[in-house]
Amino acid sequence: MMRAAIYARYSTDMQRQASIDDQSEICRRYIERQGWTLVDTYADSATSGSSAFRPGFQRLRADAGARRFDVVVTEAIDRLSRNLGDIAKLFDELTFHNVQIHTTGFGLVTQMHVGVMGMMGQMQLADIREKTRRGMAGRVREGKIPSGLAYGYAVVPPPPGAKDAGERKINPAEATVVERIFRDYAAGMAPRQIAAALNAEAIPGPGGRPWGDTTIRGQVDRGTGILNNTLYIGQLTWNACSYVKNPATGKRVARVNPVEQREITAVPELRIIDDALWQQAKARQNEVRTEMGKDATGNPLNRAHRSKFLLSGLLKCGCCGAGYAVVAADRYGCSTYRSKGTCSNNISITRQSVEARVLAGLQDRLLTPELVATFITTFQQELARLQRDSGQTQARLKDQLAAVDRKLEGVLRAIEDGAWNDALKTRLNDLEAQQASLRQQLQAAASPAPVVRLHPNAAALYAAKVAELHTALDQPHIRVEAMEVLRTLIERIVLTPDETAPNGLAVELFGDLATILNLASSTGRMPGKSAALGTKKNPQEAGASEGLLSVVAGARFELTTFRL
Repeated sequence: MMRAAIYARYSTDMQRQASIDDQSEICRRYIERQGWTLVDTYADSATSGSSAFRPGFQRLRADAGARRFDVVVTEAIDRLSRNLGDIAKLFDELTFHNVQIHTTGFGLVTQMHVGVMGMMGQMQLADIREKTRRGMAGRVREGKIPSGLAYGYAVVPPPPGAKDAGERKINPAEATVVERIFRDYAAGMAPRQIAAALNAEAIPGPGGRPWGDTTIRGQVDRGTGILNNTLYIGQLTWNACSYVKNPATGKRVARVNPVEQREITAVPELRIIDDALWQQAKARQNEVRTEMGKDATGNPLNRAHRSKFLLSGLLKCGCCGAGYAVVAADRYGCSTYRSKGTCSNNISITRQSVEARVLAGLQDRLLTPELVATFITTFQQELARLQRDSGQTQARLKDQLAAVDRKLEGVLRAIEDGAWNDALKTRLNDLEAQQASLRQQLQAAASPAPVVRLHPNAAALYAAKVAELHTALDQPHIRVEAMEVLRTLIERIVLTPDETAPNGLAVELFGDLATILNLASSTGRMPGKSAALGTKKNPQEAGASEGLLSVVAGARFELTTFRL
């Protein structure tokens, strides 16, 4: 019995969620006609097929590698991907795992289908993109907004029966706030101060969210932010930026377009700011950019060395959850309090102080003998469960293999009796493919579990290694490497105001126990480096150990946090 999986997708949030159900139903009926068994359904909603970085698509690929199904059924190839390279790569991956692709319209997908239909899907996507851009440019020339609603304006509903939209009108209440922002900025107030004042008066920002300094200042080159929106001076500007998708990450990257590629249309009825106030704000922007572009000695910042601190990106505010960032020379503070003023945590701490407390906690308190003992017990229970599951999987695979063997014997007997046709040939090939796949899965399931040994004195070994790492931070030639090793031991550090704690801040350290125990068991030494920067002697065994340790630490063991 072939195991089948369904993949469904629709592209934009303008389409119906029911599209997923409709596609799945068509695929389910196809599976029933083939006599297969449906084992799972994978779906991505409101997601473009131009990128492979889709949760459902990635889960499909992972489960195909785990041999959870034998065939993928989808409505059309472009549901899987509209990128020729991605669909060709998926086809190769699934072929390697003995997994077929079927579409409800064409049936079995071959290499020819992938080449022809994949190319058509990609060309159709490019055609849609160009027609969309052409339509948006035409709307701009008519003085209509082709994008979202800017702060300070309201949507003008189209007349009854008309489909055309995109007209705006001034929102008087919000327009007053826009004028205030420009006046305050031109008078010398910083965007951070303006945002804090608006939040203190409970004036909602764009979309009803709190104000932030970036909402106000934006980016001059891209025309984003309140201070850079030319619509406020009655000028509609479109195509200031192009967005190109990075094929390595699937994320869009903004690129500023030359002025000659932009569409600019006068819309005087939407003016909120007069030319004099606009020019005052622009003049101050230029002054600030010149000032901020240099360091304390007057050198351009792009030539100045910017230090990478040990705890950068790991510190979190215990009140609002935002990051603790550098707010002054060698001092960390809550970024939300600083940029929006909506967090009550106004306590900052020196970099040296928090680093010293964290390093002490890593060395003395994060890995105690009691914690190691609890982990070992949990680890043994998890290992026993995995072994039980492996036994059940082997029994199921053996039953399936025995059933396939019996069917093969029946086909061979029919051939020996003189029966031979295309249907028997196809059936024989399918059964032989199933037999080979089941034997491979059975062999993989029967492989002995890797031996994982946890050192009985892991706590002491760990403390010694962290001490060596602490020392390595003072050695310039290995400082960066030592910092990276230490950072892998820390998941996050939460700082919460507490009058009884040192510096008025309670510091809670969250660590990855699996990584910590692997560091404790590491005995190798890098040439010319500290022993604390070691690697395991056998990388293959090390990888298996880390995988099992992570199963326990991540899925079945909640690491105790420590207050420093």
